[in-house]
Amino acid sequence: MNPSGSPARPRARVSNPRPDAVPRLKIAVWVAALTVALAISLYAWHQFEQFLIHDSRFAVNGPEGAEDASAIQIQGALHTSRRAIEGVFADDMGRSIYLLPLAGRRASLRTVDWVKDVTVMRLWPNRVMVRVAERKPVAFIALAASRYGLIDEDGVILPPATDRFHLPVLRGVQARNPLPDRRERVQRMLRLLRALGDNAEKIAEVDVTDREDLRVTQSYDGRMVTLLLGDQNFAVRYQNFLNHYAEIREKMPGANSLDLRMEDRITVVEQKVDE
Repeated sequence: MNPSGSPARPRARVSNPRPDAVPRLKIAVWVAALTVALAISLYAWHQFEQFLIHDSRFAVNGPEGAEDASAIQIQGALHTSRRAIEGVFADDMGRSIYLLPLAGRRASLRTVDWVKDVTVMRLWPNRVMVRVAERKPVAFIALAASRYGLIDEDGVILPPATDRFHLPVLRGVQARNPLPDRRERVQRMLRLLRALGDNAEKIAEVDVTDREDLRVTQSYDGRMVTLLLGDQNFAVRYQNFLNHYAEIREKMPGANSLDLRMEDRITVVEQKVDE
């Protein structure tokens, strides 16, 4: 009892929320907000995607699906067939450019004759850009008794072209050889030609049949000469030929096949005469 004589009132106790109740509530609100935002974003993206797929303005060959060759813009195709390139996109005509499978079309284009590599790009709203890096022939090879084809540095045999290529004939490579084998033989020839530098322009034929004895044939001083160069020191051995051929011809006018595999001497190779 207090001094005034009135009974003491019990004190009211305020109940405070648990310390972790407010953070949990805030987390729940944020999660709910993010869920709603994500749902709205997904719905908006779905609607936008459907717009890209179905709106006729994004059809690869125009709004009406009409034939239009310029729908496929091609760069770098000097020898590659334009018709073959356009044929790769036949199933895409009239469909949205958004649905164009870039990786798949690039893989298909790389199988087209003369194509070494290619880039495919969408040109919005309804065009496709194809940039072709063509293969470059490095030699002729015999395909039949009187028919020659072109071959590139990777050993790929190329179809005929109307260009006039100034290239050597590569012997010892046949179309039936596996691609890795053809590539290795072509690289052997290129290694030799690089070593010869400017003199490589004079070479008419390179024979790589024997990997330890590469042979070249060229026109020199009015006659065809065959040189046996072995498998190394090509530049030194060729220069040895240039330094001494006049002397050799003076002593042996019929000498047209020379063994240069020994740097300190040149041996005249006797030609077999068919009986």
